[in-house]
Amino acid sequence: MRHSIPVETLGPQAPAMAEAVASCVHCGFCLPACPTYLTLGEEMDSPRGRILLMKGALEGELSHEEVLPHVDRCLGCLACVTACPSGVEYGDLLTPFREMTEKQRSRPPMRELIRTLTNQTLPFPGRFRAAATLTRYIKPFKRLLPGTLRTMLDLLPDRLPPRAHLPTVSPAQKEQRARVALLSGCVQQVLAPAINRATVEVLTRNGVEVVMPRRQGCCGALSMHTGAAQQARGLARHNFKAFDLDDVDAVVTNAAGCGSGMREYPLLFSGEAEEEMARRFAAKVQDVSVFLDDLGIEPPPAFPAPITIAYHDACHLAHAQGVWDAPRRLLSSISNITLAPIPEGEICCGSAGSYNIEQPEIAAQLGRRKAEAIRSVNAQAVVTGNIGCMTQIDSHLRRLGTPLPIYHTVELLAKAYGAMN
Repeated sequence: MRHSIPVETLGPQAPAMAEAVASCVHCGFCLPACPTYLTLGEEMDSPRGRILLMKGALEGELSHEEVLPHVDRCLGCLACVTACPSGVEYGDLLTPFREMTEKQRSRPPMRELIRTLTNQTLPFPGRFRAAATLTRYIKPFKRLLPGTLRTMLDLLPDRLPPRAHLPTVSPAQKEQRARVALLSGCVQQVLAPAINRATVEVLTRNGVEVVMPRRQGCCGALSMHTGAAQQARGLARHNFKAFDLDDVDAVVTNAAGCGSGMREYPLLFSGEAEEEMARRFAAKVQDVSVFLDDLGIEPPPAFPAPITIAYHDACHLAHAQGVWDAPRRLLSSISNITLAPIPEGEICCGSAGSYNIEQPEIAAQLGRRKAEAIRSVNAQAVVTGNIGCMTQIDSHLRRLGTPLPIYHTVELLAKAYGAMN
């Protein structure tokens, strides 16, 4: 059964939204793939349930108050897209719907405060570093804070690593094979600057010149996926000016959420003056694992001792971008490494951008579920391709009393090449 929504009332993103609604035949294949359905067991907290709810709101049959609690609980992990036999592009409905309803909704004061803090801090590395540094003095008193603020503090390290000062241009160490621009990220460059250093080391080692545009900023993915689309467009426009697309072979990112967000620019800028620029930019974006896998890398030396690695598929890399094999091929090129499949590996860890801040109870259940699954494979380390996943998994492994080293894919490659300790 196909459904329709009043396209003429929705604006330039309406065709994609209408197609997502019309494509859903409510078969139920998405149910076992959906983290919130697995956690809550409610039909309205499943993808097909949310599609019906959003359709009802768009047609005026349901109020936003009836629909938004269920939509808010969606992680946007897009596991349903992977599972769907009908090809429903669920993200094409979810992201615009959140933007449309954002202007018409109200939140309880504490939730509004958390959202404001998130949107005005995380996309700006300077602000985020200052805020994260300040938490060292607040943590001893965190029991006095509301639960959501305590969750935010628990996700931050006691001490931040030193900044990474990378040159504007890092030349290829050998004969140049390509030239790329690297997105430096926002949260990642504060919490894990070693990832950018490792990225530059691995790329230059394999004949790639790396440009770090100095005027770049946040890609806007965090804002886009929570309905703050105007902020997301402003951040993206800034990067349109900062990146010279004609000067590079690719815009490389080492954060799955950023890559997913930038590849959604055509939807974000549908009907805007920059729509063509958004398409050009999105077409240039590649995750570092995909770029290296396509390029072909120098085989890394063997690790000094055998090690078993649990590789976690970041949702915005696997489900949103369809990248499953490239990271595994890169890691398997290192001798003495065994990749251990994680049970329920396709299920989200609960990070999902700022989800573990805005929906801490569900995120905590998913984080524990993921940590227990990782612990069950008896790995000596965890590898993934997204800073949010790294932070979430580290937090929950520690809560279980079984902390493990957690690396980005490029960090492990850099270690194998001898570029990192």
